[in-house]
Amino acid sequence: MPTAVHLEPFTAADVDRLLGWIPDPEFMMLWSGPFFRAPLTRQQLLEYAASAQADPPPRCIYKAVHTPTAEVFGHIELYNFDARNQSATLGKVLVGQPQGRGAGLGTQMVNAALEIAFVELGLHRVDLRVFDFNTPAVRCYQKAGFQIEGHLRDFRKVGEVYWSSYLMAVLAPDWLQARP
Repeated sequence: MPTAVHLEPFTAADVDRLLGWIPDPEFMMLWSGPFFRAPLTRQQLLEYAASAQADPPPRCIYKAVHTPTAEVFGHIELYNFDARNQSATLGKVLVGQPQGRGAGLGTQMVNAALEIAFVELGLHRVDLRVFDFNTPAVRCYQKAGFQIEGHLRDFRKVGEVYWSSYLMAVLAPDWLQARP
């Protein structure tokens, strides 16, 4: 299947769109873990966008664009760069509009980020954490080549409930061999 997705840098101009995609604190936790404070504000997202401009940047933040229509439909980030071990973490992965989910765009967005990680940045490993009950996200990551490496039980407390998480990772040689 030809790719219908490309990534562009996330900027302050994208903040309001992203803010509109995060309906409540529980969804925010599902999307970003404890990175942001509830309620999510425009100011937090502006600071987040600005952080990618540091030298060196602690994260590379992207908006996902549907190439045929030029519509921005998603958000994704690479962070936790470890130069010695040539690794990073994938996070804050989101297909913004619910009607856009389940159509394969998320997998294409993840593969576009892995193209940057493995081809442009020369990384060897990319990992992520995903809540174990988020079955659509787990399947998306598996389609992109990630494998479950661990199960972090009761990893985050959300309200009065603990959520468990999978640790997943993909290695450059495996992804490059199977890449779309």
